[in-house]
Amino acid sequence: MPSVSDASIAVVVQPQGRSALAQGGVDRLVVHRTPVVHSRPPQGSRRSGLGGHRADHEKRNQAAGAYGERCATRHLIGAGLRPVARNWRCLDGEIDIIAWDGPVLAFCEVKTRRGDSFGTPAEAVVPAKARRLRGLAARWLAETGTTAEEVRFDVLSVRLPDAGRAQVDHLKGAF
Repeated sequence: MPSVSDASIAVVVQPQGRSALAQGGVDRLVVHRTPVVHSRPPQGSRRSGLGGHRADHEKRNQAAGAYGERCATRHLIGAGLRPVARNWRCLDGEIDIIAWDGPVLAFCEVKTRRGDSFGTPAEAVVPAKARRLRGLAARWLAETGTTAEEVRFDVLSVRLPDAGRAQVDHLKGAF
């Protein structure tokens, strides 16, 4: 559905006579606002840049994310952590992995990337995401009645190369 905005603003300077222009003076300023109509190209059109493969692209990303979470879980188990929940969801969001590291309860955010063209996986955990994860952790603790001596927030970066095994980097206490 098209939307209208005032994004296009044209400024026209109209000097009064030749002497005002020569002296750099401006006697009158006219501003024109032209509404711009924004519309999304039809799904699958050449202009959309997706060639009609948006659903396939999203499925591929979801599959990569799920695979990355499985790799991250295996990595945590191999490092001696004990996962207690995966993909815990509520209305406010999702916690990828919750795991015990001895007496410490780790809330883990998993970021999976095929390449670094959008930055490293860990760079995708912005301050707003960290705040949201803290709130989700508090909610999980309250809803489950779980107590822990210490709580930690980790980021697991999973890189999926074109060939070979996934590389998992575990940043403990990321935020």
